[in-house]
Amino acid sequence: MGPLRTRLSAVGWGAIALGLPLLVVGLWLSWAELTAVGAVAMAAVLVALVTTLGRLPHGVRLDLADRRVRVGERAFGGVVVTAPQRRTRAIGLELQVGHGRAELDVPPLAPGAVHEELFAVPTHRRAVVTVGPVRAVRADPLGLAVRRVTATGAQELYVHPRIVMLTGADAGLLRDLEGGSTRDLSDADLAFHALRDYVVGDDRRSIHWRTTARRGVLTVKQYEDTRRTQTAVAMSTDPRDYARDEEDLELAVGVLASLGVQVMSEEHPLAVLAGTNRVRTTGRRPFLDDCSALALTPDGSGTSLLGRRVAREVPDVTLAFLVTGSEPTDADLRAAARHVPEGTRTLAIGCRPGAEVRVRTLRGLSLVQLGALDDLPRALRLAARA
Repeated sequence: MGPLRTRLSAVGWGAIALGLPLLVVGLWLSWAELTAVGAVAMAAVLVALVTTLGRLPHGVRLDLADRRVRVGERAFGGVVVTAPQRRTRAIGLELQVGHGRAELDVPPLAPGAVHEELFAVPTHRRAVVTVGPVRAVRADPLGLAVRRVTATGAQELYVHPRIVMLTGADAGLLRDLEGGSTRDLSDADLAFHALRDYVVGDDRRSIHWRTTARRGVLTVKQYEDTRRTQTAVAMSTDPRDYARDEEDLELAVGVLASLGVQVMSEEHPLAVLAGTNRVRTTGRRPFLDDCSALALTPDGSGTSLLGRRVAREVPDVTLAFLVTGSEPTDADLRAAARHVPEGTRTLAIGCRPGAEVRVRTLRGLSLVQLGALDDLPRALRLAARA
């Protein structure tokens, strides 16, 4: 059981503010009526405090049916109250939900009886909602004093962003079946490059015997290194990049979450940069949990810093997505992409709710204007064709 907190209500403080002066003045002037009124007021406050004494005899448990829901779904839970081995009187409970508070009434219970109060949490917005604690409330009949007993701890409810699934041609840009060739040469890989003379230390398994027999000189095969796609998704969290803070941000987070879920489903290396720390990519659940908590902050990375951050934190990136709001211009997006490591396929996505899809590609950089999350698959297809 948590700490006990007894507080006088506004009515209780008013009774003291009125009764104490009347009691003092009545005693000083030997005025019986004033003394009686003041004494009654002070006695009422004392009785109220005594009435609220005592610990909560009930057992209280907070249950959430599911601690993770998608935005728009309702989260259901219950407060389970168990009576001790004696009959109990009715009590009031307060359930803290985010910044709000719900009041629950528990009727008198027979010895050992169990009572459950069900509740639903609407999830109109992506967020991490703190549900709990549950507090038992005990007040006197006049409402002069209130005692609150913390009966349970708090639990976090993750409201995940809405995502769109990218399948088939929609995910063509994200796919890398055998790895892309680089300009780095090696002596053993998949992509054949050329033949060269044997030098001491070369692996004899790389010798090309037909050419060796024809030339009379040991000749080895040389390959181009291949590498798997390393995807980086970086999102601006600077309020100045978002004209309509909430609407723009939700679209941007939906894009980031959709891309991240698709890359993880294909088991490709992924780094997600948003906010002050990296978003966890160890699994879909922790990834979406972190997406639920993303918010705009005055010290957040702006669009102009996204390319630099990718270059600093993911130097081996091969595919980069720079996601931002509706304020940055195409020139701003090009300037940000300029700092991404050379040779990286880059998509700069400006989220402008209500706008038409527009994709312009030049020299490995695609500038994407996105007006709705459902348009993301189409935008990726257009970028892949370019």
